[in-house]
Amino acid sequence: MNRRSYSAMVRATRNYFRLNCGILIALFAMGTLFAIFGNNFLTKTNMVNLLRTCATNCYLAIGVQLAIILAGIDLTGGALAALSGVMCVMTFESFGLPIPMGIAVGILVGTFVGLINGVIITYTGIHPFVVTLAMQSVCRGAAYLIANGSPVTTKNTNFSAFGTGSLGVVPYPVIYMIIFLIMDYFLLNKLRTGRHIYAVGGNELSARFSGIDVKKIKILVWTISGTIAGFCGVVLAARLSSGQPSTGEGYETDAIAAAVLGGTSFFGGTGTVGGLMIGVLIIGVISNGLNLMHVNSYWQFVLKGMIIIAAVYFDILKQKKQNASK
Repeated sequence: MNRRSYSAMVRATRNYFRLNCGILIALFAMGTLFAIFGNNFLTKTNMVNLLRTCATNCYLAIGVQLAIILAGIDLTGGALAALSGVMCVMTFESFGLPIPMGIAVGILVGTFVGLINGVIITYTGIHPFVVTLAMQSVCRGAAYLIANGSPVTTKNTNFSAFGTGSLGVVPYPVIYMIIFLIMDYFLLNKLRTGRHIYAVGGNELSARFSGIDVKKIKILVWTISGTIAGFCGVVLAARLSSGQPSTGEGYETDAIAAAVLGGTSFFGGTGTVGGLMIGVLIIGVISNGLNLMHVNSYWQFVLKGMIIIAAVYFDILKQKKQNASK
């Protein structure tokens, strides 16, 4: 490594810690708290379980972050994951098709629903909150109807390994998460499409006048979000050895909390992969640590809701400060 490359890496590392100093301190403080008061928090088994949980949240959080960067939202994730998981298992259990075909069907279901979300949002002008909230209900109802209200189970160990296997000590879901984070980084930082996503989220009118195909960008973002949610549903179905129409309930809250904690602004045009990763870890540590301390699970919903409100409030204060300095 030459001196210039080394200096660039040092600057990038310094900037990363400077931009994410606050949430890194929060993550360290919570980890220390749970290590002291949480039973077996730092054990190898618990760390593996923590990373598995973080991986599931991270899949959906990536899609949610992209939507928020566009000054939108995607509330379809959890319900779409349930529908994709049901369709995946039914493909090879009920129709006798190969397992890879079932995995492909699950992912394609997510892609199709994401595409529909993007088209409706782009061509009707309906706010993404309304569209994705309605589609959440559609996907959840479709999952229950297709599965006849019951889990679609499988005893196929090859499929289960897709969600429960590991490479050495690293679970497959964590490997998938790392791959998605790398792809997300290259999309947002190395590709022209990523620059267009930031531009549209920052100022849609200016982006349109500069020649950016705003409609294409919007459809692409919600399609990507749906595809990742579909993949998440397949992984969850493999972990549970069943496609369960009830799975994924409340997952949207965790994904949104991770995104906003990671510094993704609801005003659009702002968000980093590095910040998102820390946000995912914080939400995962909170859930895991509180479970180990035997705190009533209902309090987790209360705490995560408060986290979202606080993060958005600080985002508003930050935006007002930036506007005042202009």
